[in-house]
Amino acid sequence: MCIVTPNPSSSSSRNQAMALLDESLFHCSLLSLYLIGPPTFISLKFLQAPYGKHHRPGWGPTISPPLAWFLMESPTLWLTILLFPFGQHFTNPKALILISPYLLHYFHRTCIYPLRMYRNSRSTGGFPVSVALMAFVFNVLNAYLQARWVSHYKSDYDGGMFWCKFFGGLVVFVWGMRINMWADRVLLGLKREGGGYKVPRGGWFELVSCPNYFGEIVEWLGWAVMTWSWVGFAFFLYTCANLVPRACANHKWYLKFQEDYPTNRKAVIPFLC
Repeated sequence: MCIVTPNPSSSSSRNQAMALLDESLFHCSLLSLYLIGPPTFISLKFLQAPYGKHHRPGWGPTISPPLAWFLMESPTLWLTILLFPFGQHFTNPKALILISPYLLHYFHRTCIYPLRMYRNSRSTGGFPVSVALMAFVFNVLNAYLQARWVSHYKSDYDGGMFWCKFFGGLVVFVWGMRINMWADRVLLGLKREGGGYKVPRGGWFELVSCPNYFGEIVEWLGWAVMTWSWVGFAFFLYTCANLVPRACANHKWYLKFQEDYPTNRKAVIPFLC
């Protein structure tokens, strides 16, 4: 009888090859996130995503907006949870703490926000499946990068500045999340009242047309500080590329309420733009 014994060198070579393949995929994905930002910004300057107040036909089949939000945001939860145990820092409490704000945001965005939309919205307009699919693909890319960085590639968990960066970024993140959630509640409340679109009033709406977008931009700025990485910074830049032109389009749309709209209100960044 012939007994075959494992070849340690062969197993080690396979592990090294897999590690190199994973690292190559990670860096290609990160480069992709940086590259899609500029075309996203340029395209949204001229063509607004056709949902909400910009809804228009010609974009194919539609589904319920709450269902669309749930499906397209869901990779941020299930993919992160799926990938995290495969990282070398999986058992590091600092890694688990660091990923928690990210998961908190997307638990709200994936589960709670669609439920509030369902309960408060009186709109009969659908959400284009094509737009939801594009958002789904982006969230797969971004969730992979954020989860893989925090759980595997981040190398400074033992550095003395970890907690300074984490708590400094967390303060910014929580501030932005509070603005974002507050603005969402105001907008959903106006939809619940019915009677068509109205000019939002009070709080951050006295400074900008889209404090919900401003809050989200602030959140991911805080995340970039917390992670202190090119991965977090890429997400922040893409958020700006995606939300700033959309906020400008919403601001322009609101200007049709000429008599009711405050002339000093900016689009998304208080006092600037």
